[in-house]
Amino acid sequence: MRVSRLMLVTLRDDPAEAEIPSHKLLLRAGYIRRVGSGIYAYLPLLWRVLQKISAIVREELNATGALETLLPQLQPAELWQRSGRWAGYTAGEGIMFHLEDRQGRELGLGPTHEEVITALAGDLLRSYRQLPVNLYQIQTKFRDEIRPRFGLMRGREFIMKDAYSFHASEDCLKQTYGAMDQAYRRIFSRCGLRAVAVEADSGAIGGSASQEFMVTAEAGEDLILASGDGSYAANQERAVSLPAEALALPGGARNGGAGEALATPAQTSIEALCNAHGFAASQTVKVLLLLARFEDGAQLPVLVSLRGDQELNDVKLANALTSRCSGEHGTLLDVAPLTAEAATKEGLGPIPFGFMGPHLSDALLAGARSWQPRFLRLADTTATALESFVCGANSADTHLVGAAWGALCAAPESLDLRAAQPGDRCLHDPSQQLEASRGIEVGHIFQLGRKYSAALDATFTNESGQEEPLWMGCYGIGVSRLAQAAVEQHHDANGICWPTAIAPFEVIVVIANSADAEQVSLAEQLYEQLLSAGVDVLLDDRSERAGVKFKDADLLGIPWRLVVGRGAATGVVELVQRASGEKRELPAAEAQAALLGSLQAERSGLLVA
Repeated sequence: MRVSRLMLVTLRDDPAEAEIPSHKLLLRAGYIRRVGSGIYAYLPLLWRVLQKISAIVREELNATGALETLLPQLQPAELWQRSGRWAGYTAGEGIMFHLEDRQGRELGLGPTHEEVITALAGDLLRSYRQLPVNLYQIQTKFRDEIRPRFGLMRGREFIMKDAYSFHASEDCLKQTYGAMDQAYRRIFSRCGLRAVAVEADSGAIGGSASQEFMVTAEAGEDLILASGDGSYAANQERAVSLPAEALALPGGARNGGAGEALATPAQTSIEALCNAHGFAASQTVKVLLLLARFEDGAQLPVLVSLRGDQELNDVKLANALTSRCSGEHGTLLDVAPLTAEAATKEGLGPIPFGFMGPHLSDALLAGARSWQPRFLRLADTTATALESFVCGANSADTHLVGAAWGALCAAPESLDLRAAQPGDRCLHDPSQQLEASRGIEVGHIFQLGRKYSAALDATFTNESGQEEPLWMGCYGIGVSRLAQAAVEQHHDANGICWPTAIAPFEVIVVIANSADAEQVSLAEQLYEQLLSAGVDVLLDDRSERAGVKFKDADLLGIPWRLVVGRGAATGVVELVQRASGEKRELPAAEAQAALLGSLQAERSGLLVA
């Protein structure tokens, strides 16, 4: 391929829309162009990268025995309604693009394909003799992001590899889950990425166990918490830890545990309360009031008690609400802090925001027009473990000192609702502390169990002749996201530094002076020889200044550069490795041999470029 025929347009300055290095570089180097909010065109250079990533994915999945297929992007709502996810994906998070056809039938553009593949499996897989089966596709997906950002990292349209396995037993599912785990590790390694596997929350996909694969990068949206000994790592949404020990409250329980009133004018935050009276945050209990909305229209006020030095983990709370309420009320649509304005609209009296205690009375909800008339009361274990504490008195400008569970009110149901933090002690070894790093999720694998097969009546006949639901797993890789994650992990001040395995080209031959016949002749000769040797080579044959070509070569990030310049008269060229910046002047034949040797080593996995 010649640069003159590549439709290459590079930008000197960072586009205003781009926030992180990888997004800036992909735009500047002519890999992508924005078409609309969260919608990008993959230009020829990036399409070559995506094809190479897809080829690696296919090779590794085919090696496990998985079968490639292609499923429809347009999916009938009826399947999603049967699985119970339609409301959550449309009215809840609202991430699914959905529409009605001319006959009034509801359809969705698939962000994922569990429902479609499960319905097909229910039709096709009728006996244990047909199992296990693992099907995968590389497909464009859609997600109606509220705030698309970071280019391909969080777009409204993206390329994904998703696989779905079907089994006759849970043990067989676990075996395939393990095999896919290893396949994923090979995929990311072959793509030249430093990826870490972490425990993860299953989210809207569901299932009993899941694991994310994170590419470590400062611009990552996810916080990874890991032990220093390497034996534990988890996304913060899923992470567990031992909190710091609470300081005992001087004087312990007061007034029989009912607490003594303390004037706290305008001290509505834990920080203000502690600063004014010398309390430690771990001696306090803070109370959060939230409203959970469900598929059946139910709106449930939720009262959550946390130790004052802890933060609520929204994902753990959502999981707790789902497990306790979805049987009666259907899918949890959302849970958000309840505001004074919302309480007033609901017809409630004044709520003492900033001074609430865990004993807030259900009587406050007596006049509610549409909310449930009782609080669902939950507490983090750090709060219920306190023998005595400071909390709101449910009266403006007043707190209680020396309150205790039992005397003040019954302790709420105790759960792990706190967000683990860097510096927390590890459960497996309290001498270890959690350390933080940022990561970009590029893969996620799940043990789904029978969630979808039971909902969609996808059954098989077992060895005993009995019908039972299929066991399922699912496994995703963000192909387009992986490409940008590679840039985020492999770049410098001058541009991209692609890993050779997924680079759009392995070598770029640069003619320093296109007006010099000797340089052009030698460059053309090297170009043809490299093509004949099976090298993915790009020839910069433009009539631009050498400096412009060198800057573009660095920006594009091609792993190797052969510069044909003034030494062409004596047959000498310059060989440059993009990642290290190492330069060598060699006779053309030697440079070509050295280059072919390096490429062979990289392809064999003996050398990482």
